[in-house]
Amino acid sequence: MSYNVLMFLHLFTVLPAFILGTISLLLKKGTQLHKVLGRIYMILMLFTAFVTLFMPAAVGPSLFNHFGWIHLFSFLTIYTVPTAYIAIKKGNIKAHKRKMILLYFGALIIAGAFTFMPGRYLHSVFFG
Repeated sequence: MSYNVLMFLHLFTVLPAFILGTISLLLKKGTQLHKVLGRIYMILMLFTAFVTLFMPAAVGPSLFNHFGWIHLFSFLTIYTVPTAYIAIKKGNIKAHKRKMILLYFGALIIAGAFTFMPGRYLHSVFFG
């Protein structure tokens, strides 16, 4: 698959994940709506994280001529989503909440901010 296809696939999954994640953080917790949106959010986040693993780093140093620093957020997501799900299934609300906040701010807000750096596609869309 070409880089552009992967990039647009990533955008088409991460943007709704951002919207659902934001709504989920603002909603009353434990409701049926929160649970449904949360499941969709987790699926989207996992899918988008796996897609990014196939996208070579376009900016900065890379490992194996492929993985860059931004890929750490992909691994964070692949680890955090299942452990947050397991935490809530075990009734550990505190751990679930901590992991979901970490996921939202780490994988969406911080990683998202990096996508606006010079040399990246979104930078060229908004500033170029």
